[in-house]
Amino acid sequence: MIFDDDAAEASEETTDEAVEETADEPVEEASDEAVDEVSDDASDEDADETSDDESSEDEGGEEAVAEEAAAEGESSEESADEAEEVSADESSDESEETPESSEESVEGDAELTLGESSEESEEPRIPRQPTLIRGKIDRHGVAIGTGRRKTSVARVRVVDGDGGMTINGRELAEYFQIERDRCLIEAPLKATETYGSVNVWVRVNGGGLTGQAGAIVLGIARALQAKDPNLHEALSDGGYLTRDDRMVERKKYGYKKARKSFQFSKR
Repeated sequence: MIFDDDAAEASEETTDEAVEETADEPVEEASDEAVDEVSDDASDEDADETSDDESSEDEGGEEAVAEEAAAEGESSEESADEAEEVSADESSDESEETPESSEESVEGDAELTLGESSEESEEPRIPRQPTLIRGKIDRHGVAIGTGRRKTSVARVRVVDGDGGMTINGRELAEYFQIERDRCLIEAPLKATETYGSVNVWVRVNGGGLTGQAGAIVLGIARALQAKDPNLHEALSDGGYLTRDDRMVERKKYGYKKARKSFQFSKR
């Protein structure tokens, strides 16, 4: 019985030790596994938190940049509005000041221009002098001028008198019955204000009445220029000293006129 009791106790002890060992080993393993899981969870949570923090920081940075840009835009708009207000105030001030200054400048300019205009009006203007005089004065003091137009040649003499005009021994109205020709001949005398104060004697030949009228005008203008060079400006402005060189085109061989040809028949 004693043997049995000792055996039973020994078996109980062995069973208790085995139970304790088996109980201790799983607990330790479970605790290690739990520690690993906790560390993994903590690392995952830390990574998630860091990513969340970074994303929140990025979002916060973008929001801050947007807020700064909006603030800068508002400040720029405010500064532009202030600059416009300041410029408007300055322009209004200048516009208020300009009338007085403009009146003063106008008065000063008027005073200056009045003095200058009075001085200029007192000084007589010097007329243009001719560079070349084609007429001449003979030994008796008679102005002589020669004019040409087409095939007409006019020799003109001008002297002081009562305004008479003789053309080839006849009066102007008798020789030139067309009023246009008479007005053309009297034009240089009227332009120089010598009409009625000089006598004109003309000898003309060649061409027709139109060519002779043009030749007489050029001869009268050259004679007046030779008589008084100060009349050059009036005569030149009127175009009376210009030689009209238009001539009739010559006839060509094989043509009926200068360009008109004979009738041509192909068949």
